[in-house]
Amino acid sequence: MTELGPLDTGFMEMEDTDRRVSLGIGTVAIIEGPPPAKDELRGWLDRGLERHTRLRQRVRRTPLDLKAPVWENDPNFDLAHHVRWTALPAPGGEEELKELIATELTERLDRDHPLWEVVVVDQLTEDRWVMILKAHHTMADGISEITLLESFCDPAATEVGEDRRPNGKRARTGLLRLLKEAIRAPVTIPRSAVGAVRTLAPVLYAAIAPASESSLNGPIGRQRRYAVARTMLPQVREIAAAFDVTVNDVAVAAIAAAYRRLLLSRGEHPTPTELRIVVPVSTRTTEAQHVLDNRVSAVIAHLPIEVDHPVERLLAAHEQIRRHRSRGETDAEKSLLALSRRLPFGLVAEVFRLAVSFPQRGVVALATNIPGPRHRLTLGGREVIELWPCIPIAMRVRTTIAILSYLDHLTFGITGDYDTTPDIETISSSITTEIAVLLAHARDRQASRRPRPVVRAIGTARSRHVK
Repeated sequence: MTELGPLDTGFMEMEDTDRRVSLGIGTVAIIEGPPPAKDELRGWLDRGLERHTRLRQRVRRTPLDLKAPVWENDPNFDLAHHVRWTALPAPGGEEELKELIATELTERLDRDHPLWEVVVVDQLTEDRWVMILKAHHTMADGISEITLLESFCDPAATEVGEDRRPNGKRARTGLLRLLKEAIRAPVTIPRSAVGAVRTLAPVLYAAIAPASESSLNGPIGRQRRYAVARTMLPQVREIAAAFDVTVNDVAVAAIAAAYRRLLLSRGEHPTPTELRIVVPVSTRTTEAQHVLDNRVSAVIAHLPIEVDHPVERLLAAHEQIRRHRSRGETDAEKSLLALSRRLPFGLVAEVFRLAVSFPQRGVVALATNIPGPRHRLTLGGREVIELWPCIPIAMRVRTTIAILSYLDHLTFGITGDYDTTPDIETISSSITTEIAVLLAHARDRQASRRPRPVVRAIGTARSRHVK
């Protein structure tokens, strides 16, 4: 048995404290051809069960919560607990699929069993079917859930014969490093904790400081809405190259434009520092790529929604994210999480409960970028055509956006509160519009940099003489 980490525990406390919240992370795979038979599906899931022991483990809390909850093997594990079959109502289009996804985001996973499930959806138009994978945020973050999905898929050519076991040298190096850290801990932990608190002071202030009134922040209900924005990754890379920014910068700038247009459509005036957004940052190393757990930190940035010009808005978003990362906020959060492992569990849990109960008004949105597979996924030889990400909402944040890359696609999955975000499609349409506008600016910029053809004067004179 292994204990849950502080962040994993925090997600569980968040769900326990607020009955309107369900913290399951979803990945929607749209697949060609007919759906599988039950035995065929079981064969795919068995592949994942062999690779990830966590899929057979449930969470057990200790008496009086004196210690952290632990992962333990489910003595009554039955795969049937984790598979559901359903079909879309007529006409079976993507609108019906998005409504089903929104409903799935409200359903909590059963705490008596391992915290994951698969929903097989039939009768999607154009000879397609859908597999929705859900895992509790306690068990997985966005990257590790994609790893889980891949473990169900047909083995890729690069995985054949691959040995994932660490070699002896690497293991010995890790043991020596841990030994050194244990010896230095009494000295380095207090010092690093002070430094982490100093670095995180702006983050903590951004989270709790009062913000101007906005319809993007406030109480949420139990029902959800879901929308999707599709873009092409090569086009986003073209924009990033033209303006010397990152793909993530372009995505965040498109989100800033979407929220700007949403506020304007609601009759609200976008003002500077109004939109504080949480941007999770992965801290997952290459060695931990295939581990089911949470390895994320975050920065809280101000989206430049007050900037009207698309290129200026892109450069402002780039500068905001660069400034936050250069301050070392993500490393500081890792230090505090490591320190919290040495504190009494009851104290850590109470901090999370207070944080969830506190009516924060500083953060109004969350956007996370998930790098997906670069190779084509297949299930029983059937091609996975698209992947849609979907993440929950909580703590008065009425919308969240997950950005997932797959092959040449970059898909934005948008989750909203049902009652307060009836115009969620404004966000998705604005994202695709902004990418198109930025692409036009990028190509104009590249065209202006190209050298113009030189017309030789002598050649022109000869042409006139011939005439």
